[in-house]
Amino acid sequence: MTEMAGDSWQGEAQELARGIRRHVLHHTITNNGGYLSQACSSAEILATLYARVMTLGESVAPRVPLPFPGVPGPDNPDYFTGAGYNGPHQPHLDRLFFSPVHYALVLYGALIETGRLAAEGLEQFNTDGSSVELIGAEHSPGHEVTAGSLGHCISQAAGVALARKLKGETGMNWVFMSDGEFQEGQVWEAFAAMSYHALDNVGVFVDANAQQCDGAIDAVMTIEPLTSRLESFGAHVVEVDGHDVEALAAAGAQRSAGQPLAVIARTDPCRGLDLLRSRAPKLHYVRFKSEAEIRAYEQALEEM
Repeated sequence: MTEMAGDSWQGEAQELARGIRRHVLHHTITNNGGYLSQACSSAEILATLYARVMTLGESVAPRVPLPFPGVPGPDNPDYFTGAGYNGPHQPHLDRLFFSPVHYALVLYGALIETGRLAAEGLEQFNTDGSSVELIGAEHSPGHEVTAGSLGHCISQAAGVALARKLKGETGMNWVFMSDGEFQEGQVWEAFAAMSYHALDNVGVFVDANAQQCDGAIDAVMTIEPLTSRLESFGAHVVEVDGHDVEALAAAGAQRSAGQPLAVIARTDPCRGLDLLRSRAPKLHYVRFKSEAEIRAYEQALEEM
């Protein structure tokens, strides 16, 4: 796990979650746009992953991100990925695969709060030539692979996990996902393959906030009953309150021989920001409609 100062890891994780929400809300206000509900729902999940669940080394990436290095290839020796923000690749260390890349700002907030990324790095956010992208790519801080379209990342993580297992590496391979991705057939193929290859070195945390671009998931195409469906594909499944850091950590510590772990974290897309509820059911992306609305969110940030 990442070492953090304080009286308890639980307190540190809760403060980390609050910090993630503050970063994303501040950025959304400043730029009149952002994936805000995703921060509200997933803050405790990412906070617990960094504060308790994952075993990572210190960042080996520059605190202020470098510009976009260009596409990879034999003629581009300066190419890099964003994996270094989560530490070096070593056999005993864990790796993080970040699937819902529209949550990128939430991940950047987590990296800032854990001291892996400089706050001024966000000044480059979504600007020409920057690696700090609105929709994260493999060169973006904290990202190891280009995960879009949604649902592709878990297959990439499974391939890495299989290779690491064949090599005898002991580190876990963590995947952070959104629940809407389970509408993609490739996700289910990946779970079938992980079960077949007994990839018990994969742990998947799902931000189950029941929302997607067009509104509530159940109004588009339900994915439920998610627990029993995942179990039928061979996963060891734990369902928890996604805002309870102790429950999240306990779930992340579970292992079942020969089975990938799936933690379904049931979350609230307006957690910590009740003002956001007035926008329901369209919560996917926030762009303010008036100066009065901006003032209301600024007040919410002060209270936060």
